Amino acid sequence: MLKIGNLKFEKALLLAPMEEVSNPPFRVTCKRLGGLDLAFSEFVNSEGLIRDSDKALKKLTIYEEERPVGIQIYGPTIESLIKAAEIAEEAKPDLIDINCGCPVKKVTAHGSGAAFLKDIELMAKMAEAIVKSVKLPVTLKTRIGWDMNSIVIVEAVKRLEQAGIHSVAIHGRTRSMGYKGSANWDWIRQAKEAVKMSIIGNGDVMTPQDAKRMFDETGCDGVMIGRGAIANPWLFKETRHFLETGEILPEPTLQEKMNVMKEHLRLGAEFKGEKRAMIELRKHFSGYLRGVRGIAKLRSSLMQETELAPIEEKLDAFLEKQEQESFLRV
Repeated sequence: MLKIGNLKFEKALLLAPMEEVSNPPFRVTCKRLGGLDLAFSEFVNSEGLIRDSDKALKKLTIYEEERPVGIQIYGPTIESLIKAAEIAEEAKPDLIDINCGCPVKKVTAHGSGAAFLKDIELMAKMAEAIVKSVKLPVTLKTRIGWDMNSIVIVEAVKRLEQAGIHSVAIHGRTRSMGYKGSANWDWIRQAKEAVKMSIIGNGDVMTPQDAKRMFDETGCDGVMIGRGAIANPWLFKETRHFLETGEILPEPTLQEKMNVMKEHLRLGAEFKGEKRAMIELRKHFSGYLRGVRGIAKLRSSLMQETELAPIEEKLDAFLEKQEQESFLRV
């Protein structure tokens, strides 16, 4: 049972915070498809919030239909993170999450993200200060250690529990691994066994079977899905069904995929403007259109567009052609 403040979920499924992915349009898309319990925002730069940066403030946007949702902040100092948490709280999320896991060099070089894994006492001190500065529940996302010679996750979760953190999401890789190699879920199991607070598992969950295996092997209270959802926003629905019935849902039809894709594109255009949204959403094209014969040419063509209307026209034309060919084959 995942417990974060007043939030309680049985075998929780969560959308991971991902830059230029976990924005309101994508969170709403996953929520509408079903199975998603809790979503997190993109990474919000504490320094940007303090400076009233439009980019940072935009990331605080929350649509009511996507709740519950947590805002994730990152920054290099306790002072900046406290101020950012207080600003984020004014946006009325359901919780505040602290990023202590981002492995990107430009983030860690300034002491943010996974850099806190170098000093878990500082991490705990920072977490305790934020817990005391806001009224909302505070959670934290991290990795198992900085590198294979400094795996500190078990001691870290103990200190974070003492600091008042409600839940810790653990990506089963070190910072030095980035996203290479395989996530080591056994460290998630060891962390879960070391504390009473909720532990969320993360890393290499690409299918419903992966999610079930993570629950079974680690005893975690929730499974956080990241890259798997980019390729398949139906993954939460499919996983929930599999956990409850042991059955795999049939893949959505091409019509269903294109309808959801177009709605996602429309939401994106409303949120960020057409050109920027169409460019950012290109990373989702492969997922929405996977497994369809002759799709490579269409996908390549869509990648050239920066406006919504021509993308919709090309999708409709492709679907009509597929239906005609299917009819002729019958």
